[in-house]
Order: sequence, then structure tokens, then C-alpha cells
Amino acid sequence: MAKTLEEIARLAEVSRSTVSRVVNQHPNVRPAVRQRVQKIIAETGYQPNAAARSLAFQRSNVIGLAIPRSVHTLFTDPYFPPLTQGIAQACNQYGYILSLFVEFDEQTLFPRITRQGLLDGLVVQVANTRSNLLAKLASVDMPFIVAGRPHDAPNVSYIDVDNITGAYNAVTHLIRLGHKRIGAITGPLDTTAALDRLEGYRKAILERGLALDEDLIGEGDFTETGGYHAMQRLLGQKPSAVFAASDAMAYGALRALREAGLAVPHDVALVGFDDVPCAGTDPSFLTTVRQPIISFGFKAVEILLDVIEHGAQPPRRILMSTELVVRASCGAQQNTRRLGI
Repeated sequence: MAKTLEEIARLAEVSRSTVSRVVNQHPNVRPAVRQRVQKIIAETGYQPNAAARSLAFQRSNVIGLAIPRSVHTLFTDPYFPPLTQGIAQACNQYGYILSLFVEFDEQTLFPRITRQGLLDGLVVQVANTRSNLLAKLASVDMPFIVAGRPHDAPNVSYIDVDNITGAYNAVTHLIRLGHKRIGAITGPLDTTAALDRLEGYRKAILERGLALDEDLIGEGDFTETGGYHAMQRLLGQKPSAVFAASDAMAYGALRALREAGLAVPHDVALVGFDDVPCAGTDPSFLTTVRQPIISFGFKAVEILLDVIEHGAQPPRRILMSTELVVRASCGAQQNTRRLGI
């Protein structure tokens, strides 16, 4: 006769928390898993007493979303509202409450999100490559998934979009339009999203036989202001087209180009990344790489629930596809050739 939850979990090949959920009749267990655990319980004659049941099942039905950024960034970066929307929709559908943690200082953030009994699991926005937040989370008993490919964390579950292919397709599109001097405005190069999008840019340039000119690459910070200043620095290199690694930076670049007396796309073609609405801009103008941000957030919660129910190993790694959305800013509407993308 099995005497502990651990023994039931081992026999049923599930986590201890999943057995606890079945014993306590929690709804968030897959039917097939529930049946397997119940079968093992029946076969072994396991009978938890009331005290054990109360100790074994310590669930809050709360999922956290941790964003190691400033509160200002959360409300000014157009990426975060649809991400939060998707996560909130999934929490509502699966019967969880969403708790939001926004704190730039990771030393302050970590104890808040790991407080005993506060959260069942956590979605954490990917930190920069210098951060040790993910390593600290992996050292505690907290189910979590990273929104964005983490740097140097092979055993961590994550979901991301295919940033390399998305950037590659955008730059290839510009090359097919005849451009040879294509500038790039990257995100901060201590983040994996920026590094991956830069890799896609470089891959397209080299595979299409163009010279890779590092002077045509300017670092931004995913903000409109960052794109504006990066574009000002690139003006002296006279690019005929520019790939910006976010829509916010693309609109900043657009402002710098117009101030310099250059028309888009007549003088300089422009492509962004994200396909998110930016304040005071015309969304029908910018050619961009669309990523499914709301679906991304929703899927992140579904993966997290799988981690909660079945344990963190093996790690889940999901890459979602992107789509190039061709609009006026790249000049394709003035080009009658078939693009083939």
C-alpha cells in the first residue's frame, strides 16, 4: 500500500503537486492524467487523512506575471498591453487570478514573486543576458516559464517568436526590392530578442551576397526615442533602407528621416517589427513583421499550467511563427515585381 503522495506520483509518473490536485478534486488536471492517478490510488489503497489533505494541497489559484522593467516602460511600450491581455484571457479561461509584478530592481522583485504560498506559477518576461533572475528562480520550488528565449538557460521552459526568421524575411524583402545599403536599428544588445533579430539581419545580408557593413548597424533600446537617435547616427552612412527591430524604433527612425528632409519610402525604405499600434501614428503605413502577441501570452499560460501539473522536466520550448506585413513604408507598392515572400 502506498503511504505518501510521493509514492503515488512515482507510480503514476506525475508530479507530487498533480497527485495533490487529484486528491483534492482540483479542476485543473487533464482527464487522462486524473484517471491514471485515480487508478494508482485505487490499486494501492492510498487513503490520505484530513490533516494530510490540508497540508498537501496548498494552492492559491494565482499566476504571476513578472516584468523586470520600470512601471513607465510597462505603460509606454506598446508590446506589453497585448502580452498582458493574452495572459489575462488565459487565466480567466482556466480559472486563475493574474497577479502583476513590475519592478526594475531584480533584488526587490525576487522575494516578492517567491513568497511562500503566493503563486502557483509564474510567467516571467525574459531578462537581459547579465541577469541572474532565472538562475535564482530555477533554484526554488516555483513553476515558471519565460516569455522570450532566455540566454544560457538550457533547462528552462520558454516561449518565443522566431525572431531570427522574422528579421531575415524583412531584410530579404528589402533586398528583393533592390536595396544594397540596408541599415539596422537593433534593440539593446544585452537582450536575446535584439541579438536574434540582428542575427536574422546579418544572415539575410550574407546569404544574398551583400557586403556586411557594421557601420550600418546602430543600437537602439526598443523605444521611439532610441530609434530616433539611432537613425540620426545612421544618416551619415546613407542607407537606402532601414530595418528597425521594433515598430516603436521604426517610428522614431521615421521622425529622424523626415527631420532630415528625407521621404519614406522614396528616399529611404523602412521596415519594423511587432505590428503593434503606436501613439499618434498611422498603422496602415508601416511595413512590419507581425508577431502574435496576444496568442503568445495565452499560450505561455497554457505551457505554465502543463509545467505546474507535470513538473519542469523536460523543459518546454515553443517558437511561434511571424508574418511579414507589407505596407507603404517599404516602397513595395511602387514596385510591380512579384516578391515571392
